[in-house]
Amino acid sequence: MRVRIASKHIPLLATAAVLITLYLGGCLAYSNFFSLRVLVALFGDNAFLGIAAVGATFVILSGGIDLSVGSLVAFTSTLIAVLVQRGVHPLAAIGLALACGSLFGAGMGALIQRYRLPSFLVTLAGMFLARGLGFVVHPQSLGIKHPFYLETVARDLALPLGGRLHLPFTASCFVLTLAAGLYLAHHTRFGRAVYALGDDSEAANLMGLPVARTRIAVYTLAGLCSALAGVVFTFYTQSGNPASCVGFELDAIAAVVIGGTLLSGGVGFVGGTAMGVLILGLIQSLITFHGTLNTWWTRIAVGLLLLFFLALQNVVVAASRRRAASVQ
Repeated sequence: MRVRIASKHIPLLATAAVLITLYLGGCLAYSNFFSLRVLVALFGDNAFLGIAAVGATFVILSGGIDLSVGSLVAFTSTLIAVLVQRGVHPLAAIGLALACGSLFGAGMGALIQRYRLPSFLVTLAGMFLARGLGFVVHPQSLGIKHPFYLETVARDLALPLGGRLHLPFTASCFVLTLAAGLYLAHHTRFGRAVYALGDDSEAANLMGLPVARTRIAVYTLAGLCSALAGVVFTFYTQSGNPASCVGFELDAIAAVVIGGTLLSGGVGFVGGTAMGVLILGLIQSLITFHGTLNTWWTRIAVGLLLLFFLALQNVVVAASRRRAASVQ
């Protein structure tokens, strides 16, 4: 009996195969790689990238792109650090930062929708704007010494896993954001509208779907996720830095593409993005375990993987078009 695999699932299966191969390869090559500690570190160290990538997934699914992710993470972290230093409670500072990120994303989405501007150019302008605002808020890195960060987040909110091992709160934030993204993308009207928008915006409009509202909501969600990634970044580093996360948006986009989402929009999975994030983290972990390789090999490996998945996407799209033409 032949099992027929839908073409849209082929990149996702390839992502899963790469993830399993890398992990098994690490387990075979290094004696300490197969441990719960490594898995916990994999989720904790890549939490803010994973959260930002979830937001980027929705943007790319809708047929757009967001280049402001890294700058918005840096701005958010800096804003929180400055507010906390001036006596604002961290929870209030976090709430304000999330609101700023959402409004920033909504503003870009409104410009893209209202004036039919290319998302690349609008979010490029947003990238420069958010980065500049970060330096206006504070010109250099600023540590966060509040007990909420030093004790509550670092110790009280960490989940015990047995012995001295704990699941950091950053990893919990990543898992919860991923679960929310999965539900939103695959079990809500909004998610279906996002897929329809990325597949064919004109057809979605003719079908009566709220195209304008969906596009603005997508960038609002992406801004919220970027701001949340900035919050988790402050948990991870216990600081805010306006110069941080340069090129971070490219890592998020790479994770989304490696996760099987088509850059043209309309096809992809939030779960695939999570696997893409873990693949990037595994590559970094393998290079760290090796000990003698330069960290720039991470970029080389990611670049090769990205080229492979782009080529695979082209093959899948071409095969789907041939199949559709033969049916007609």
